[in-house]
Amino acid sequence: MKKMFLFISTLLAGGTVPAQEVLLSPDGDIRMQFSITDGGRPTYTLDYKGRAVILPSHMGLELRGEAPKLEFGTEIEKGEPGTPVSLYDGFTVARVERSEFDQTWRPVWGEQAEIRDHYNEMAVTLHQEATDRDMTIRFRLYDDGLGFRYEFPEQKTLTYFVIREEKTQFAMAGDHTAFWIPGDYDTQEYDYVESKLSQIRELMPRAITPNSSQTPFSPTGVQTALQMKSDDGLYINIHEAALVDYSCMHLDLDDRRFVFTSHLTPDAQGWKGYMQAPCRTPWRTVMVSDDARDILASNLILNLNEPCAYADTSWIKPVKYMGVWWEMITGKSDWAYTRDVPSVQLGTTDYTRCKPSGRHGANNDNVKRYIDFAAEHGFDQLLIEGWNVGWEDWFGHMKDYVFDFVTPYPDFDIAALNDYAHSKGIRLMMHHETSASVRNYERHMDAAYRLMNKYGYNSVKSGYVGDILPRGEHHYGQWMNNHYLYAVRRAADHKIMVNAHEAVRPTGLCRTYPNLIGNESARGTEYQAFGGSNPHHVTILPFTRLQGGPMDYTPGIFVMDVEEINPDNHSHVNATLANQLALYVTMYSPLQMAADLPEHYERYMDAFQFIKDVAVDWDESRYLLAEPGDYIVVARKAKGADEWFIGGVTDENRRTVTLPFDYLAPGKEYVATLYADAPDADYQTNPQAYVIRTGRVNAHTKLDVEMARGGGFAISVREATDSDRKLRRLK
Repeated sequence: MKKMFLFISTLLAGGTVPAQEVLLSPDGDIRMQFSITDGGRPTYTLDYKGRAVILPSHMGLELRGEAPKLEFGTEIEKGEPGTPVSLYDGFTVARVERSEFDQTWRPVWGEQAEIRDHYNEMAVTLHQEATDRDMTIRFRLYDDGLGFRYEFPEQKTLTYFVIREEKTQFAMAGDHTAFWIPGDYDTQEYDYVESKLSQIRELMPRAITPNSSQTPFSPTGVQTALQMKSDDGLYINIHEAALVDYSCMHLDLDDRRFVFTSHLTPDAQGWKGYMQAPCRTPWRTVMVSDDARDILASNLILNLNEPCAYADTSWIKPVKYMGVWWEMITGKSDWAYTRDVPSVQLGTTDYTRCKPSGRHGANNDNVKRYIDFAAEHGFDQLLIEGWNVGWEDWFGHMKDYVFDFVTPYPDFDIAALNDYAHSKGIRLMMHHETSASVRNYERHMDAAYRLMNKYGYNSVKSGYVGDILPRGEHHYGQWMNNHYLYAVRRAADHKIMVNAHEAVRPTGLCRTYPNLIGNESARGTEYQAFGGSNPHHVTILPFTRLQGGPMDYTPGIFVMDVEEINPDNHSHVNATLANQLALYVTMYSPLQMAADLPEHYERYMDAFQFIKDVAVDWDESRYLLAEPGDYIVVARKAKGADEWFIGGVTDENRRTVTLPFDYLAPGKEYVATLYADAPDADYQTNPQAYVIRTGRVNAHTKLDVEMARGGGFAISVREATDSDRKLRRLK
């Protein structure tokens, strides 16, 4: 299905363009109004069903002034050259173009087999008479929200330019409840805070918790995607889409007027972006609905990205994997091979002369043990971290030549282990920790990818822990964003899938580059071994971080007291076992890890069955119940099969939910297996208490399920056979 209509209104000699332009969503519920206000400032508003979402908000950018003209050889002092240049006022409307677009496309993997891309568009070209410059603001209005971006056509008066700051505003209509993390140029690994906008300044100091690299920038600065709820029940989400060759956007709040202004991540000199016309910015997005489920089901971010860039995607496959990982995260094992050397010089340090510590996790025998378990239970891949030389001094030294990504430790036989894994029907997953030495990674990237091709690896988990090299650059600046995409594109040349940790938050680029199969870019399960995360965390992430793409959250922890693994680590996983099962459904990803140790799963094989059964690719997803910070319940239909999986999670409060099954095929009987919290389960005092019940269900079934504090449930549903007729109805 594809429709497109174009209507153009042009300012002709003697003609006029209306002072206000209105754009409606296809269903008419959302109304965007654009105008030029006093001083020639581009301004927009947004309403939903007659209720204000965005009050009058200014738009535009501020550019760096021209550098002073100096004689060759004259020393140029760093600083602010020239007077800032406005691209935010002095404009008149030169031309307005309108169009409608309606098309359905099929993602390589995703929550839905098909996605409808239906919007009304308005492109407003502005002319700044004082500089003879043109700028176009392109608006796309969908039934679930607005996207807009700035475009700079080729012109003599604006070719190369440097962005000092973007001036986009998002003026809120009240003191909304927000679900936020601190604005930071280098990390998103914070617990979410739920508060009024007016409370952000007061709560910010406690919200900024330690991280390996962090640069908070404002007492009221927050990150996107930002989820809010108004007092009258509107759910509002601000984010960005298609972040390419540009700096990541944060939001800085004027907490007296409740106006957010875009704040771009700077480079080492403080500038926000280097542009060459013709060019464009990423989309700025505003989702809105009076039903929280619509926010979770939205495809706005994906639709604002370009179609798939690859002709052949047959090599891109969803992955369910295990890993030699949790034992290092908890401190049971080391990434490093030895504790004998104070520092490593690659090519000089002789590991054959070093005494093994006996704590190295990535050793041949241990890896084979994981391979055997993963293969026996039907997993696709096994991640091994700490396989390569250099981990003895990898972190905290701003070291350039930190890893070569090709040389294994003496106790890791890369050829034999890959052969062993392949003989068992699974692959090994590569690990590339860069230690944020980005130039070093790019230097070795092709050799590392060639090594993967040689041994049959087809996916890599990359990492960027620590402060970025080159010094002064940030994880979310334009320079690094270009690197992340460069790594994905180079990986595609080698038919390799990428799961990048510590990278910039996703903005839907997985549609264009579907080998970007996962990202971390938020506080994941590892923090449960670093003191724990709040139970409400997993009820917020789908509204925020997951709006831009899937997260490698690494769920599936069954033993909650970490000191059972490492007596020196007193952390507690703040979840019940049933909650951990539910995350395979509620935290969408085509890349799902069973993160715990094999011996822990062997204690609970009946519950482990759900992890074995649950799909990683879907034909259909239904968000049944949702309230940010409280609970989420999702049902998903497996790709190419009449099987459904349902997951539900709650915050620190016990609650009972009533589940419908009206998405099942009418007239057919199904068998459902429920994995639920036991009546006495509690995430703090009794997290491993669960019950499993099996019974028949159909499209008319209603099922009450109780979730413990920090708990949840998971359900697998398959079509009934004749032998299942004796089963009772599930209650």
